[in-house]
Amino acid sequence: MRLISTRTASSAETDPTNEYRGRAAYRQAEIRAEKYLEELTERVQSGQYAAELTEDFYVWKKGHVSPWPARLFRSYRTPDRQDYERYIQWMNAVGKLDDYLERSVSYLYMRDLGQALDNPTTQSRVRRTASGLKRSLLSGEGMQEGMPVDGFDTAVLYRWGRQEGIEDTVIWMIAKLKRVSENIPEGLSAEQAQRKLMKIIAGVVLHAREDMDEHTPKEERSRRMDEAVRLGYCYGLTYPFVDDLLDSALLSENEKARYSELIRRALLSGTVPKWDEWNQAFGSESGHNLALIRYIHSELGEAFEYIKSRQGGVGGSIFFEQAYVFFEAQDVDRNKQLEEKGYTAKQLYVPVILKSSGSRLIARSVSQMDEESGDQGFEQRTFYYGIYNQLADDFADLFDDLEAEAVTPYTYYWKHRLERPDLRSPFEMYWSVITYLIRDVYGSDPNTREVILDRAINGLKRARQRLGIPRYEELMDLLTSDMPQLNKVIQQMVKKAEDVEFFDKLLRDQMLIEMKKDREDRERFREQLDEIRAEIDAALPISSESPVPFVGDSLIGAANYSLAGDGKRLRPILARLTAEEGYGLDREAIMPMLKSLEYLHTASLIFDDLPSQDNADTRRGRQTLHTRYDGATAELSGLLLIQQGVKEQASLKGFKPERVLELIHYSARKAEELCMGQALDLKSRGMQLDVERLNEICFYKTGVAFEACLVMPAMLAGAPESEIRLLEKFAYHAGIAFQIRDDLLDAEGEALLIGKPSGKDAANGSSTFVSVLGIGGAKRAMWDHYCEASDAVKALPEGLRFLKHLLDVLVHRER
Repeated sequence: MRLISTRTASSAETDPTNEYRGRAAYRQAEIRAEKYLEELTERVQSGQYAAELTEDFYVWKKGHVSPWPARLFRSYRTPDRQDYERYIQWMNAVGKLDDYLERSVSYLYMRDLGQALDNPTTQSRVRRTASGLKRSLLSGEGMQEGMPVDGFDTAVLYRWGRQEGIEDTVIWMIAKLKRVSENIPEGLSAEQAQRKLMKIIAGVVLHAREDMDEHTPKEERSRRMDEAVRLGYCYGLTYPFVDDLLDSALLSENEKARYSELIRRALLSGTVPKWDEWNQAFGSESGHNLALIRYIHSELGEAFEYIKSRQGGVGGSIFFEQAYVFFEAQDVDRNKQLEEKGYTAKQLYVPVILKSSGSRLIARSVSQMDEESGDQGFEQRTFYYGIYNQLADDFADLFDDLEAEAVTPYTYYWKHRLERPDLRSPFEMYWSVITYLIRDVYGSDPNTREVILDRAINGLKRARQRLGIPRYEELMDLLTSDMPQLNKVIQQMVKKAEDVEFFDKLLRDQMLIEMKKDREDRERFREQLDEIRAEIDAALPISSESPVPFVGDSLIGAANYSLAGDGKRLRPILARLTAEEGYGLDREAIMPMLKSLEYLHTASLIFDDLPSQDNADTRRGRQTLHTRYDGATAELSGLLLIQQGVKEQASLKGFKPERVLELIHYSARKAEELCMGQALDLKSRGMQLDVERLNEICFYKTGVAFEACLVMPAMLAGAPESEIRLLEKFAYHAGIAFQIRDDLLDAEGEALLIGKPSGKDAANGSSTFVSVLGIGGAKRAMWDHYCEASDAVKALPEGLRFLKHLLDVLVHRER
């Protein structure tokens, strides 16, 4: 059967206005989708699709349905797929991993890149990518061919960026993704938003990567990858802040209508309306959403302008036309009402065809990759392919969509099938799409048939498991009443077929599980920080038991003044979590150790701030001790705090005496190293230092304190030497990352945020990571140390994994 042809053409020659081009493009796309729908409907009505599909299944099942004796005597048992790493290792051990990855990558090339699997170049790239993915999965590197595959692991992402020569871009992306997740309001999923954003970025990066080869100069490759990441992020923002927001209940119907019109105007005019227009459009009704809308306007506006700046000529026109077609189809689909009884097949399916193909058409056009520079069939295959995935997703989401009263072909059929006998089951339409793709779009290519039928059967297997067999069979009876013979074949495949799993499904499930757990752990960690800080704050004040009350009370009051500042208490908090979470030590028993750490740290700050050293006026958001009192009082208060710290350590009870003595000795050695670090810092003032000397100073000034907070609880618990070495590695790199972040805040931060005047290091003539490396270089160095510290955390026991969240706090903090 002849394929429906011709791409949506630019109308620039007939009318110069963006609005005319956009609306004309939508109408042309509608006509094309209507013709596609007619082809699919004809197949359903004639029964042609069922006969063709039965033939395809007969060929396909030979590689997926084993004779029953073979199934009976199978010697291996499939592990739980949620045990991600074990499942991958098992697949490799039983010889299934190669085929599993090859079909997974083939599917990605079909879906995201619009490639034909019978193309020798595509086949070669699929094998190469699958081979690289296998190596990375088995080695635990977390990346393949430069593409992150391990969820939202910032260390993996940064290392990928470094490999591609775009570290600065990845640092920018990580900061942007963090900011987006912080602005996802209640009612929307931050995990889903991050996952969708990463998926879109990866899709645009894939397009850029596939447009290059080994002959592409390194500088050109880095430039294109940089642009792909930024364009992917900018385009991906539309998912959380346009699609998801308009699908949610956060905005009223009036707000949604006004918001849709603002987005439509931007796409048709090529210009984002100013904030005043947005503010006026939403008005007083949106008071509770105003901060969110303002952030969205700023971020979407910046993203829109970046995409616009990268478009030009015909490519730019195609991007805005396709973006408008995509948005308009979504808006038409979104505004359907489930109670409306009169929707036609065109009204139900045409917007679905347009929006399901639009996302990937835009992903290609946003990178300025048109058909003249690549595969001539990309646009055609992508246009026909999209509805296949959309109908599969709508089937999987049927009951959720019914609860939300969303209109999809499935929910509409479910709701109105009894009173509308003219409605055909969307499940039939789904299989009609599959036969059309296999036979007419891909020319009965065996690899294509394999991947498409694998995917379809896998989706039904997952539904059967998710819904339970009784509910699943009830649903199948309802959806397949007009295709009983074909359904019998399909359900046999669902029950008996093997080796139809896909890596992207496993990865998606794993990502969502990990991201949800990570968010819960991160929130718990932040709550713990606040709770522990409050407990430590309450325990820190030194009681007035001086034999010389007139002088002693004054000196103790000065020490308590320093202790009462708005400190982060990171050191005792870190020690408390290490002791309690990592080693199960009693929180009351370790309180003297926690107090000693804060006493010793506060004493070091008092000395650092003195006129003879840093000459600081403010610390922890208040006057430094020597400016509040005088230099002598500050010096004596610092000495008092040191002795108070030793006294607290000597009062530790419930531990082996030799461990307590070892701890006191260790603490004294670390205090000595801190003094050496400060002396190194003072001696280096006004000198041009290199990174090696900065690292040395930083470790002795900051890193040894982090190390002590980790190692001291481990010593009390009798931890093995190997763990202590890993804790020391973490402390070294985390301490330097912490100091670099301090330097960045000093260079870029605001005094009210960081609690001390910014720019103080520059005023003192101090060499810092920023002065030596520049802001960009300092950020790269910080992330290099982040990665090293992250490696140490991964090698530590599960109870110490909270250190990952501490690491994130250190590099993302604003004070």
